[in-house]
Amino acid sequence: MEEKLKLYLRTMISNGGSDLHIKSGAITRVRLNGQLKLMGKEELSAENVDAIVKSITTTEQYQKLKIDKNLDFTYVLGEDHRFRVNIFYQMDGLSAVFRIIPVKILSIDELGLPEVVKTFTQAQRGLVLVTGVTGSGKSTTLAAMIDKINRETSKHIITIEDPIEFIHKDRGCLINQRAIGQDTHSFSDALRAALREDPDIILVGEMRDLETIDIALHAANTGHLVFSTLHTLDAKETIDRIVGMFAKEEQNRIRASLASVLEGIISQRLVPTKKGGRMAGVEILKKTARIEQLIMENRDYEIPDALFEGKEIYGTQTFDQHLLDLIKADKITEEVALEYASNPSDLKLKMQGVGRGSIVRDFSYETGMVVAQRSHGGKALRNRE
Repeated sequence: MEEKLKLYLRTMISNGGSDLHIKSGAITRVRLNGQLKLMGKEELSAENVDAIVKSITTTEQYQKLKIDKNLDFTYVLGEDHRFRVNIFYQMDGLSAVFRIIPVKILSIDELGLPEVVKTFTQAQRGLVLVTGVTGSGKSTTLAAMIDKINRETSKHIITIEDPIEFIHKDRGCLINQRAIGQDTHSFSDALRAALREDPDIILVGEMRDLETIDIALHAANTGHLVFSTLHTLDAKETIDRIVGMFAKEEQNRIRASLASVLEGIISQRLVPTKKGGRMAGVEILKKTARIEQLIMENRDYEIPDALFEGKEIYGTQTFDQHLLDLIKADKITEEVALEYASNPSDLKLKMQGVGRGSIVRDFSYETGMVVAQRSHGGKALRNRE
């Protein structure tokens, strides 16, 4: 049955697909440009899928699957193709998802990411997060940043992943890559050990639990540069999620720590392009005195405004600002932009030429309040926050 699987995978590769879905009692499907498509007409029985799984797992892995009811590992097809695999039980039997891992690590420029992303690779310490839903390209962005550091500096990098996706060869840097389950028991165990392994940079594949987040913040506080991911939609939600993981009495401490160490957040959504592929729409948060203050003072609701206003000076941007830039660059349609926008109605106004004025903020010493003056088409609107 492994030969049947290889045929499916090669067909997916030749058609530019990203994920192969195999399900007991169903026709195999492939994800092309974000959409699931049927692959042939044959339904695989539960016995067929079980045979495929047995053919690509060791006895120990198969037993672990039966106990845990799901299994993660990497599958290699020849010398040029690797896949991140998740096998799991569902009501009709086993299912499996194979996500292709590109062998070639694309650069930040090749991915079309904003120039400000390069500045995060130059940080000496702190925390840089890449966020987004599953399949939004977080691992690809992280790999591009690690590759840039690897080519331009001489540092010790430790990666902790589940499983290892992109393979980094030692260039300027010494890189130790550890897989959960194979090389270490958990993210928190590996991260705790990493602090004793003389790293300059630590990449944590995902900050899944409170303990891992706490150790990552400690690592960033003690002079290391830490990269990681979270399954959050934007910068504001990312900060809320991290702080909210901790007990109420701990949250002020965590806010102070996060405000101090957070260097940046890159939040991604893959959007369909006019040429038929997909590219990342990104929101960028970069550490500034104002961002640090907003996090410290629990004013996360003001972060989107701060990102909007910092575009020209700091390179920060909201999702909707980037979507508007992609429309102007003729890379995406207006319909796609509205579908993926954080605030479709506001973006629609901007597309129509309304709401393009700059925002100037002043602090009123008389009232002790921030006063925002927003100019729309020559009319000044003044409101207090």
